[in-house]
Amino acid sequence: MTASALALCAGFLPLCAQAGDLELRGYIAPELRVFTESPSSRSQKDTTLSIAGEVTAEYLWDDDDQSFVFTPFARLDQRDSERSHWDIREARYAFYAGDWEFRIGADKVFWGVTEAVHLVDTINQTDLIEDPVKQEVKLGQPMVRIRTLQSFGIFDAFFLPYFRERTYSGEEGRPATDIPVDKSLTRYESGAEEWHPDFAFRYSNTLGDFDIGLGYFQGTARDPILQPAFNGAGKLVLAPFYPQMKQVSIDLQATKGAWLYKLEGYGRHELDDDYAAITGGIEYTFYGAFGSGGDLGIVAEYAYDTRGQNQRNAYQDDAFLALRWAANDIATTSMLGGIVVDTETGATGLRFRGERRLGDDYRLSAEAYFFRNVPRQDLVYSIADDDYVQIRIARFF
Repeated sequence: MTASALALCAGFLPLCAQAGDLELRGYIAPELRVFTESPSSRSQKDTTLSIAGEVTAEYLWDDDDQSFVFTPFARLDQRDSERSHWDIREARYAFYAGDWEFRIGADKVFWGVTEAVHLVDTINQTDLIEDPVKQEVKLGQPMVRIRTLQSFGIFDAFFLPYFRERTYSGEEGRPATDIPVDKSLTRYESGAEEWHPDFAFRYSNTLGDFDIGLGYFQGTARDPILQPAFNGAGKLVLAPFYPQMKQVSIDLQATKGAWLYKLEGYGRHELDDDYAAITGGIEYTFYGAFGSGGDLGIVAEYAYDTRGQNQRNAYQDDAFLALRWAANDIATTSMLGGIVVDTETGATGLRFRGERRLGDDYRLSAEAYFFRNVPRQDLVYSIADDDYVQIRIARFF
């Protein structure tokens, strides 16, 4: 985050000088990644060790009507200098007055309901070097947010004064595109570049069994177009280009007993083009499966993009099937294993995530991602040789 953006976030620290309650929490997590395929570059290795840490300081005062949250994050990676990075995930002041809420600073906002891909989640930029496949880890976004809770629903308005670029692995990092991304060559459609003012609005409500969200976003697209270019050394690289976009979106979830029905999608105008993407599916849960105290869920989803094969959305004609297990035990053991199949090309992706608490302060988690039968025209072709298994042990405090 730039010094200017940090100043915007930190300028509200004096507000916390009044007497109140301070809570500190966080974690430190060593991590091992093992890649099962040979690297495409001599500078890449089959294993990498790293360590990450995050601390959250939350200060509340004025009968909890005012608060300040500060959450720095940092990672040190053995191989990849780009993955050795830090970020301010949150640094925001909040004020509550009856049915109204006001926030200013760096914050995180999530939109979406489906499992395989979150199409409508447009506020925060993806921290791609932290979560290269599911892309659920986000950078802190400087914003002003106003929310009101009314009997007919919840309204959110966002002013986003500064844009965060997507993070990418370096030449020594994995997973990574075969042609490296050079962020020094980043270009924008807007002459204001990262200081283009963005706006977003959202209405959400619960109507019986249905949870619905309607969103609008206008500003710099979070997903860049990667264009071939030559850097100063004459080497072929990919240069990110961030266009302007206008997007309307919907996310919908219905709960009917053990059934969940999910849908999310958007229509977007960008670079004089109009297109849409949608994903949806069902989830059924067997409570007390196999006579145990655990729950087994079956997830089936499908994603479609009107652009067909494109370099910005891998889920253009894809089906997703997964099993989710929650043991409901004292260690909060959970697992999710799934398969994604491109119904057009036959490309297949396998994913697994499991976690379990060890004692009161530790949590063990494991992730694995494998790709099979990926043709050259598929978006994930560049990382198809970067299958990996990841083990992490986090110490919470």
